[in-house]
Amino acid sequence: MNTTGTQPIQAAPGTAWPDMFDVAVIGGGPSGAMAAERLVEMGHSVLLVDPGNRIKPCGGAIPSRTLRDFAIPEEMLVARAAAARIIAPSGREVEMRIGDIGFVGMVDRATFDPYLRARAEKAGARLFKGKLAAMEERKDRTLRLTLTASDTDPAASPLTFSARMVIGADGANSTVRRLMFAPNKRPPYVFAYHEIIESPSEGQVAEFAADRCDVIYDGRISPDFYGWVFPHGNHTSVGCGSGLKGHDLRGATADLRRSAGLGDCKVVRREGAPLPLKPMRRWDNGRNVLLTGDAAGTVAPASGEGIHYAMLCGRLCADAIHLCLETGEASALRQARRIFMRAHGRVFLILGIMQAVWYRNDRFREKFVAMCADPDVQRLTWESYLNKALVRRDPLAHIRVFFKDMAALLGIRVGGHDPVA
Repeated sequence: MNTTGTQPIQAAPGTAWPDMFDVAVIGGGPSGAMAAERLVEMGHSVLLVDPGNRIKPCGGAIPSRTLRDFAIPEEMLVARAAAARIIAPSGREVEMRIGDIGFVGMVDRATFDPYLRARAEKAGARLFKGKLAAMEERKDRTLRLTLTASDTDPAASPLTFSARMVIGADGANSTVRRLMFAPNKRPPYVFAYHEIIESPSEGQVAEFAADRCDVIYDGRISPDFYGWVFPHGNHTSVGCGSGLKGHDLRGATADLRRSAGLGDCKVVRREGAPLPLKPMRRWDNGRNVLLTGDAAGTVAPASGEGIHYAMLCGRLCADAIHLCLETGEASALRQARRIFMRAHGRVFLILGIMQAVWYRNDRFREKFVAMCADPDVQRLTWESYLNKALVRRDPLAHIRVFFKDMAALLGIRVGGHDPVA
């Protein structure tokens, strides 16, 4: 291990760090933790790097499918939502109940992410609590990484290690992406801010339901995205997002809390971070680095959903890295994005168009919320969300939704009735 000018990484008593890791995973959120766990299971030596002192701002919603696909125990859920209430600028409300086809699970990232990192560590990954400070590619294309530990004196010397490959799972402001990709290679994003508050007791706030997620489409809360009230059992996430510079997210969240009857609830913590809304065109550098999760932009437009996609992306990136290490072919790294986009690219495209069309002003938001009252829209929305795929078994429902959507967009009266009435 090269330690010139730096300190070597200290292993736990009775263990030794490899001189060269097969893979270093930078970032231990859902995507990085899943990638690390899968790589270890395929026989690779893995270093997982995460500071362990930051909670990502997140509504925390995952479909019931996530528990099955990634063996997540139900004990990790802090709540189960059976419905969503959509609120228009006028105050019009539409409740969308899921029925018996599944549920929306709610997780608290303060406990969910450490659980996933512990899983990866138990599988055999080496967990280092710290951050990536620098990365250098050697002539043989291996990588020398410099780390700073989270729990050491700030004046202490940095630490170094070597790896054949690196996965950047370190979020929307990825250090890996900044160091190893061109400066203009970053996905578009909105900035998300939320406050975790103590949930009101049952019956204390008439408009609050512990088993329902509220989504607020109102230009005063967000001029280009939405606000939310997501119950997490004893706690509730209240927040909003916007890509418009100068929009007061804290002020909008305070307004949202007051309008929801939650203004007097105690604030547990406040968090904010950029939220990417479009997958990057290229996730690999063509040699030895692959991006995943938020770093690669795999957050769904319109909804901002990212946990399930991040976990899937982490596994796909692990598979691509494994193939690259086995064959020596750097082109294998491209399969992660190719497989992901083949499965979910159409959904992301449709959601992106939906956001561009319906989120642009309050007049269109009003029409969008009215559309959500339609039974076909509700059923297709929930089935697509819970199954993470476009529903294909009922083409007539898609046709009906298409024409209703066009009628609302163009302001055409259908059967003598206003389409948004």
